[in-house]
Amino acid sequence: MTWNKDLKRTAKSAFESCTGLRVTRARRPLPHAGAPSTRPPAGKVTSSARPPARPETDRLLRAPVFVLSAPRSGSTLLRVLLNSHSQLHSPHETHFRRVTVRFTTEPANQAMEAAGHNLADVEHILWDRLLHRELAVSGKEFLVEKTPSNVFIWNRLATCWPDARFVFLIRHPYSIARSWHEGSPEKRPMEEAVRHTLEYMRTLEEARQHLSGHTIRYEDLTADPESSTRALCERLGIPWEPTMTEYGRHDHGTFTKGIGDWTDKIKSGSVQPGRALPDPGEIPESLRPMAQAWGYLD
Repeated sequence: MTWNKDLKRTAKSAFESCTGLRVTRARRPLPHAGAPSTRPPAGKVTSSARPPARPETDRLLRAPVFVLSAPRSGSTLLRVLLNSHSQLHSPHETHFRRVTVRFTTEPANQAMEAAGHNLADVEHILWDRLLHRELAVSGKEFLVEKTPSNVFIWNRLATCWPDARFVFLIRHPYSIARSWHEGSPEKRPMEEAVRHTLEYMRTLEEARQHLSGHTIRYEDLTADPESSTRALCERLGIPWEPTMTEYGRHDHGTFTKGIGDWTDKIKSGSVQPGRALPDPGEIPESLRPMAQAWGYLD
């Protein structure tokens, strides 16, 4: 403002008349020949020498366990058995992969780029925070997440949590398709059930080929839950607990359609026998290669 400039000039004049010294503005020294410029190129955003975040040190959630399976493979049963362990918290399906991030302006995109993040990085930070909060509220040590559609992001799970542990839950392919069909027969004809569940199965097998993990058969889990859970606990490095097979004695939340199994069988509170394996002649041609890969056909 004008009055402020006048005040500065008056003060400067008074100082010079009293001291005999001349006040001048300091000039920025010119760089010597060959010295690198300290000014960033026009239009280029630079970070303050910030190293990129490393997931192995940047994550709140440590050593999470992901159960990868097709739908109708018994993942809710495995969830409640594991959730009955004092160290394992296995909530209902969280569907966290559907929680996405969007940069709505170019400055927001620039800001994230300057911080060393892309869209996937920020989603991973959000996912980690959501699941860590779920675990923290439970008061337990390790999280077990079992949303079936996670098979489609198995590579992102391994990227987001480099210390993640994987459990592959398999079931006879025709039993999977038939169970999915029976859940809503008027909306899910058998042909559609085969096509839909086969997509999950193929992706699950791809994950099994690329990730280290522990495979459990649904048929073994229902026939001998103690042996199956003992073997899994040994793989996870935690002691087996007898109360795991008595999941009805524990609180597992509400069994609700959309975030897990909701049928009377799971609500019974005890492991129910699985259905008989289908006759080889019943298996649709499109499911036979997967049944063979998983050891259900010779």
